[in-house]
Amino acid sequence: MHDTKHITVLLQEAVDALDVQPNEVIVDATLGSAGHSLLIAERLGKAGTLIALDADEKAIAQAREKFMKVAPNVRLWNANFRELGPLLEQIGYDTVDGILADLGWRQEQFGGDVEQGGGKGFSFRVDEPLHMTFGDPESYPFTAYDIANSWEPESIATILQNYAEERHAMRIARAIVAARENGTIATSGQLSSIIEESVPAAYRHSGIHPSTRTFQAMRIAVNDELGVLETFIEAALEKLAPNGRLAIITFHSLEDRIVKHAFRKAAADGKGEVVTKKPIIPSDEEVTKNPRARSAKLRVFLKAFND
Repeated sequence: MHDTKHITVLLQEAVDALDVQPNEVIVDATLGSAGHSLLIAERLGKAGTLIALDADEKAIAQAREKFMKVAPNVRLWNANFRELGPLLEQIGYDTVDGILADLGWRQEQFGGDVEQGGGKGFSFRVDEPLHMTFGDPESYPFTAYDIANSWEPESIATILQNYAEERHAMRIARAIVAARENGTIATSGQLSSIIEESVPAAYRHSGIHPSTRTFQAMRIAVNDELGVLETFIEAALEKLAPNGRLAIITFHSLEDRIVKHAFRKAAADGKGEVVTKKPIIPSDEEVTKNPRARSAKLRVFLKAFND
């Protein structure tokens, strides 16, 4: 039996990095299970405001009850963090004092533990419709189903290499294309079986499941996760008040690279300074308690006072 409770990664470190003052306006751009938001709310006074976003309606609904007794004004919005700029303008905030984004995605958001799945095909351990969309599949330009059933092998291999550094990218891509000639690849279970059969035996028995990287790459591609991150950082830096702080927790090297380069460029352009010369990482104790935290990296940017 697996523990399905989400554990907030770098909880104290991320909130400490924001240097929250009682009367500030703080944005949690990825509310999730509200771990960071609740600690932020504790540090805000009655004059403070917490604005929290999440693309998942369930996360917003579950959070409402958690915020019933907190001191600050809390505003919850069902929105993707890429919409940060337009949303703040819509609700009347030219600037805010701090912004946090935790780019980890919660297993329970999609139906609990990976063993249980969530109906979207995110997990290779259960047989579900192959979508991999965070929102309604009908609203996406393409889904994982489209990648598996209509993309050319070169295009499939490219995302596996670029988004997951999959060493057997072309081998897996060709196997997917060959398999679909015998019938539609409609479920996550089918896709995982194709991947497992296509890779060398040694790879099947290595440290991680052979489907892990392919599923990660498809999820990133379908949800345009890297493009979303770039849009978010640009908007966040624009919306920060002088002396405001932006803190971002990433979980894989592609995301971390984007954050690192964006922060460096902003500093070079005179917009402020990078607080974290090296990323803050979880303690050994945290990783022991929560192995999913092991790849987490926190980077922080301080907006210039006279920008």
